[in-house]
Amino acid sequence: MRRPSRWEMVCCLTLEWLALGVWVGGMLVLVGAVIPAVFNTFGGQDSGGVFLTRAFEGYNHLVIGAMAIMCAASCYRWWSGDPAVAVGRGEMTLLAGMMAIAGIIIAVLHPYAAALQAQAFAVEEEAARKTAFEALFRILMPVRSLYMVNLLLGVLLIGIKTKRSLSRDGVLQ
Repeated sequence: MRRPSRWEMVCCLTLEWLALGVWVGGMLVLVGAVIPAVFNTFGGQDSGGVFLTRAFEGYNHLVIGAMAIMCAASCYRWWSGDPAVAVGRGEMTLLAGMMAIAGIIIAVLHPYAAALQAQAFAVEEEAARKTAFEALFRILMPVRSLYMVNLLLGVLLIGIKTKRSLSRDGVLQ
């Protein structure tokens, strides 16, 4: 079996870090810039809500790509057998947890929340509209929480990968 060249491993690790940066950085941008801008700029709840739903759909598509890259890169590093880029149990556990949470959000919760949002916006009668929005907000609470958990897991994964890099280079002993 041929071992990957140094250049191939540099490309692999670069793509992996880039994917993790998109995952974590994308969520930070949404939470820190997009959401506040939407609520301070858009005139109504309906247009702002639709915009945010579309923004999170775009983020979810990026996360799917990031998951594919991180999985492929982890498998490639494992396949290489190189101890300098070994895939640790903690790293794999975090990545699996992040993927499971993202899968639940992307496949189940986000589509359900988008459907509830569309129903709430379609209702004309005030009491029914209020009930529809309450149902939407009940589902948005766990969705937001899962996004935040995934953000924290991503930051933790960055820490694990950084610590491994520093200890491998002899900086941390």
